[in-house]
Amino acid sequence: MCDRFAATGSHANMISYLTQELNMPLVKASNILTNVVGTASLTPLVGALIADSFAGRFWTIIVGSIIYELGLVSIVVSAVLPQLRPPPCPTQVNCNEASSLQLWPLYISLVLTTLGIGGIRPCVITFTADQFDMSKSKVEARSWNLFNWYFFSMAMATLSALTVVVYIQDNVGWVWGYGIPTVAMVISIIAFLIGSPLYKKLKPGGSPLIRVVQVIVAAVRKRKIVAPEDSDLLYGNGELDASISSNGRLLHTDQFKWLDRAAIVTDEDKMDSSRPNLWRLATVHRVEELKSIIRVLPISAASILLHTAYSHQHSFLIQQARTMDRHMSHSFEIPPASMSIFDVITVLFGLVLYERLFVPFARQFTRNPVGITCLQRMGIGFVANILATIVGALVEIKRKEVAGNHNLLDKPTATIPISVFWLVPQFCFHGLAEVFMSVGLMEFLYDQSPESMRSTAAALYWLAISMGNYTGTFLVSLVHKYSGKEGNWIPDRNLNMGRLENYYWLVSILQVVNLMYYVICTWLYTHKHIEEVSKSSMEGDVELATEKVQSKPSNDANGNGETEHLRSETN
Repeated sequence: MCDRFAATGSHANMISYLTQELNMPLVKASNILTNVVGTASLTPLVGALIADSFAGRFWTIIVGSIIYELGLVSIVVSAVLPQLRPPPCPTQVNCNEASSLQLWPLYISLVLTTLGIGGIRPCVITFTADQFDMSKSKVEARSWNLFNWYFFSMAMATLSALTVVVYIQDNVGWVWGYGIPTVAMVISIIAFLIGSPLYKKLKPGGSPLIRVVQVIVAAVRKRKIVAPEDSDLLYGNGELDASISSNGRLLHTDQFKWLDRAAIVTDEDKMDSSRPNLWRLATVHRVEELKSIIRVLPISAASILLHTAYSHQHSFLIQQARTMDRHMSHSFEIPPASMSIFDVITVLFGLVLYERLFVPFARQFTRNPVGITCLQRMGIGFVANILATIVGALVEIKRKEVAGNHNLLDKPTATIPISVFWLVPQFCFHGLAEVFMSVGLMEFLYDQSPESMRSTAAALYWLAISMGNYTGTFLVSLVHKYSGKEGNWIPDRNLNMGRLENYYWLVSILQVVNLMYYVICTWLYTHKHIEEVSKSSMEGDVELATEKVQSKPSNDANGNGETEHLRSETN
C-alpha cells in the first residue's frame, strides 16, 4: 500500500509538474509520462526472472524498494532547488522550456523509480499468495478472493494519494507534495523488514527462462522423431521436478504437441542412467510449463489496447479538467489530478459489490463457486472500457461547444463554464473496467501459470501495461504529426483548438476490434491440467515423487525400434 501511495503521489499529478513547472509542451510531457509508465511496467519482467531464478521474492522486493526510494529522493531534490526549474510561465504563452541540465534530476528519478518498480510489482502479489493455500479446493471454499482484496488495498492507497498528496502539490508546494510519498516509502521498507520473521519464503526453483529454452532446444533436436500417440510414454521425473512442482505436477495436454518431442526418450537419452541431459530431454511437467506460458500470452496481449486507452487518463483528462469549472463549494476547487478519485472510488465500491452481491447472484445461474470465470470477467471489463472512451468523446464535444458559446476557444488558461463533473462517467467506466478486467487478468495469470513461474506470469500483467503505454505514445505521436497544423487533434498548448474527441473515437474503434480478437482467443483457450498433491501425504520434497524404470515402446522417425522410457510415478 505504501508503494502504491508513493507511486500515485509522485506520478498522478506529474503532468502538471512537467507543463506548469518545467514548461514542457503537452504532447512531449504526455509522451514522457506514457514512456515512463511503459518502462516501469516493462522492468517487472526482469525483476520477476531474478526472483524466480535465484534471489527469491522477499529479497527482490527489498532491493527494489531501496532503489525506488532513491528515485523519490531525486525528484524531491528537483523540486527543492529553484535553479533546476525554468522561470515561471503562468500565461502558458512563449514559455522557456526547462534545459537539459535542469531535467537531469527528473530523468535520474524516473530511471531509478522504474528500476525499483521492477523488483516490487511482480513479487508483491505472488509473495502475498505464498502465505496462503492457493489450491483450487481451498480457493473455492473461501468466502473472499485474495486478488479482490489486493486491488482493494491498492485502491485505498491510491485514493489517499489522490486526495491528500495531489491537494498538497497544487496548494502547498511540490517539495511537500513529493516529500510525503518519499517518507511513506521509507516507512514501507521498515515495516516490511520488521515483518520478515513471520513470512513464508519459498525458495526459487531456478531460472524459468533457462528451462523454457531447454525445452525448445530439446524439441528442435528431436524434430524428426515422431511423438508417441500415448502421452504416458513421454518422460517424467518427479524427483527432478520436485522443487518446481510442490503443489502438483502439470499433466499432458494436446495443444502444441510439437513441443512433446522434447519429452521423447531416445537411445541416446537411455544411455545416461543418472541425471538426464536437460538440453536433450525434458520432463512432461517442463514441457507443459512452456505450453502454459504460450497459452496465456494471447490473452494477456488482448489487454494492451485497454491500457492504451487508459494511459492518457493522467494527461489529457487532467488537462481537460484544468479548463473546466472545478468548484465543489464557493471556496474549494478540486485539483485536476484528483479527478481520478472517481476512478478509484468506483474500484473500491465495485470490488465490494462484486464479491458480496455479484458473485452470489451469478453463482445461482453458473453453478460456479466464484460466480463467473476469469475470462468472462475480463470480457465485461473490455466492454466497460470501450464505453469509457465513447463517453470521453461525447464529453469533449460538449466541453468545446460550451467554450465556443462563450468565445473561450482561443484562451487556453480561461475557465470554461462547464462543470468538471462531466468527466466523472468516463472515470467510473475506467474504474469498472479495472474491477473486471485488471483483477480478472491478474487472477487468470496466477491461476494458469506454472507455480515456479508465477512472478514471471504476474510480470505479464505489467508487460501488457508497458506495451499499452508505448502504443499510446506511438498513437499520440502519429495523430499529432499527421492530423495537420490547422485543427490538429492534439495541439501542444491549447486543447480547446484541438480535436481530442477524434482521438477518443479512434481508440474506441481499435478496442472494438480488440474485443473480437479476445473472444476468439478465449474460444480457443485450453486450461492447464494439474495433478494436485495433498500436503498431508508428503513428509518432504524427496517423497513427492520417486523415479521408477519402465520399458515401453516408442517409434523413431522410421517407425521402428524400441526405447526404454523413464517415467516418474507419484507416491
